[in-house]
Amino acid sequence: MVGESDRAQLRRRLGRSDLRAVPEVRGALRELLRSWGKPGRSEIAELLTSELVTNALVHTDHDAILTATVGPGRLRVEVRDFVGRRPKLRVPNADDGTHGRGLVLVQSLADAWGVRAHGVGKVVWFELDGGPV
Repeated sequence: MVGESDRAQLRRRLGRSDLRAVPEVRGALRELLRSWGKPGRSEIAELLTSELVTNALVHTDHDAILTATVGPGRLRVEVRDFVGRRPKLRVPNADDGTHGRGLVLVQSLADAWGVRAHGVGKVVWFELDGGPV
């Protein structure tokens, strides 16, 4: 069983529509992950976290809460928002530019991911193991 001393956590409240939070969260996550897993996994974690945070801030008109928990060999990142509407996984078309690719990236790069209802709103989460890329 994993004890509390074996885990590290990052928790941030993200202001409504504050996209400046995205690079700030990436930097804080990078610091948290300095001694975790392989460097390639940390880069994937930053990318996927950016996608979830951006989605929460762009597609809701509310604050969001980021929680990243590192345990032995595993990272779990959750982004909670206060809108019950579930995100839709959609295949982007070439005319969309960079829009519509966030959840496709999460689905293809995370070891596990999902969406669950949480009181008023939802939590979108992903997990990565600390193994090689």
